[in-house]
Amino acid sequence: MEKLHSIINYLDSIVWGPFMLVLLIGTGVLITLRLGFIQVRLLPKALKLIFFKGKSENVQGDITPFQALTTALSATIGTGNIAGVATAIATGGPGAIFWMWLSAFFGMATKYAEAVLAVNFRKKLEDGTSIGGPMYYLKEGLSNKFLGNILGVLFAIFGIVASFGIGSMVQSHSVAMAVNDAFNLPKGVTGFILMVLTALVIIGGIKRIGKVTEKIVPFMAVFYFIFAIIIIVLNFGNFLDVLVLIFKSAFSPVAAVGGFAGAAVKDAIRYGVARGVFSNEAGLGSAPIAHAAAKTDNPVRQGLVAMTGVFFDTIIICSLTAFVILLTGVWDSGKTSTELTAMAFVTVFGGNGKMFLALALIFFAYSTILGWSYYGEQCAKFLFGYKFSYFYKIVYSLSVFYGAFRKTAFVWDMADLFNGMMAIPNLIGLIFLSGLLVKITKEKIDEV
Repeated sequence: MEKLHSIINYLDSIVWGPFMLVLLIGTGVLITLRLGFIQVRLLPKALKLIFFKGKSENVQGDITPFQALTTALSATIGTGNIAGVATAIATGGPGAIFWMWLSAFFGMATKYAEAVLAVNFRKKLEDGTSIGGPMYYLKEGLSNKFLGNILGVLFAIFGIVASFGIGSMVQSHSVAMAVNDAFNLPKGVTGFILMVLTALVIIGGIKRIGKVTEKIVPFMAVFYFIFAIIIIVLNFGNFLDVLVLIFKSAFSPVAAVGGFAGAAVKDAIRYGVARGVFSNEAGLGSAPIAHAAAKTDNPVRQGLVAMTGVFFDTIIICSLTAFVILLTGVWDSGKTSTELTAMAFVTVFGGNGKMFLALALIFFAYSTILGWSYYGEQCAKFLFGYKFSYFYKIVYSLSVFYGAFRKTAFVWDMADLFNGMMAIPNLIGLIFLSGLLVKITKEKIDEV
């Protein structure tokens, strides 16, 4: 297993090298420019559209636009917001947060593009449900059909494998560790409970997932927001200093201090962008799979709704975690992942801080497990047909239990690797389809 981990770690460093960072940010910049900074111009309208009900009869789709958003958010608002942000700071320094913000800003345009194309190229299966995502807009949208088929198949393969990393094992492992630390509950018990709760929901398909996530996501976001704001307000006197530290560290190396080993600018960029993408998934091509199931007759409208997901996930929730860690002064303690965020909460809430974070992680991780089960299932349907979905659901549920026992570094590195491999065919497709994206936007924007 150690040899396998070293291979994954090596491949991870290649996949998340300069090429990937340029591809991710570059694609977002390209779409932003071609659409005239749509994430700035239309963000107010996009926020209003979250609650737009629209027509529900004679419109293709399986869930409401809001349920599509909460399903996508359920997959993005997870351990990446707690453990991922902490890991970015612990390995890349405070400057990683600036690069996380930058990638999120351009990622909003990328997420818009993904959802628009997903709705535009979605298909209806024999059971009447809708299916869509990068595998379809790559296959159907690219003029070079051979390239489109290859990229679509590669995305689906990477998507299935990624669902077991970022979707199940990373989540269950983080919860098992936090619950064991806060409540002394054995990891196996936590893993088993998560497995059962997962199976009970995903067996009902996207409609049941949508009904669950539209209740869990708003609750967990407000729950976390309130407690994080308390910490920020109590330490607000250091807020300006923290902002200066973030921007300064983004462009200059951070020396070793306390338990922090030091970080170069390239580390801040790499971990800021990688963990930001891990959290908001802009460019990965995962969220548009959920948005393709929305009951809507306007792909631009759903694209604007999708765009808000990055805003809520990274600009708001990830920033809350970052400020909590930096304002409490624990960022250079040498701790990482969930332990670092827990330490920040303990400085204000004492022993109750661990309990609170464990509860937050349970909600965050469980919702992510549900969202990613749907992503992996749709990729499996694309490759193997509708009947294969039942087998996938069983294996996925078992992986939730298995993940509770895996080592942290192995699980995170595997998740990072296949996140990056998913993003490559998706981003290539977005670049080639950017012209069509502009055309669709011009034709449908007035109907929003």
